[in-house]
Amino acid sequence: MVTTLYLVRHGSADAGGVRRYHGSVDVPLLEEGVEQMKGACGLIIQYLGKPASARSQAYSKDVNDREETNPEVGSGEAKSHGLTAVYCSDLQRAVRSAEIIAGPHGLNPIRMPALRERNFGIWEGMTFNEIQDKYPKEFDTWLGNPLHYNPVGGESTLDVRLRVIHATQNIVGSHPGENVAVIAHGGVNRIILCEIMGMPLGNMFRIEQDYAAVNIIEFWDKDPVVKLLNGRARAWPR
Repeated sequence: MVTTLYLVRHGSADAGGVRRYHGSVDVPLLEEGVEQMKGACGLIIQYLGKPASARSQAYSKDVNDREETNPEVGSGEAKSHGLTAVYCSDLQRAVRSAEIIAGPHGLNPIRMPALRERNFGIWEGMTFNEIQDKYPKEFDTWLGNPLHYNPVGGESTLDVRLRVIHATQNIVGSHPGENVAVIAHGGVNRIILCEIMGMPLGNMFRIEQDYAAVNIIEFWDKDPVVKLLNGRARAWPR
């Protein structure tokens, strides 16, 4: 029986198109972000419509390098063809995004502070260039040790990993054979994906996570299988 995780980044929250390290700053989702999330919602519904037997065949072929000639009826079936739960960070840009994903399934998002973006401390709300200009020494230290270094008042990447992975494991473990969505943040999603794919955490920024990106992970009897990475329903603005 397969458990499918739909891991989604929230929609755009960068007013004026200027990218900032919002971190734990509770900025709202923009109208542009709402439209992006509607596209993500449609993409998830489209994937949910695929027969479970087809997913089982794809798993056998891709992972075991063979095709099932007579797959059992219900092999790989989920308990529900829709989402059974939607979890999200408790920051409003993630909550509003989660409401859009949850709506067609008659669900209310479950807010989890553990899924919050990294707290960037004194760097909160600043752009990359502003941090580099105002805190050059701290910036260089961060570049030299990105996993362990935390800005004053903020968290390190390893700090975030501890809370995020624990929360994700609890979510997946609580929904065997179900379809569940998690709507979080760029940094949070990268950490989860590194863990799932067995990648060193230092490589996390080799994984792109656009606004409203959809990642689909299937948990079978062996290792989890990433079926979609940074998926987007259409070419919306990054």
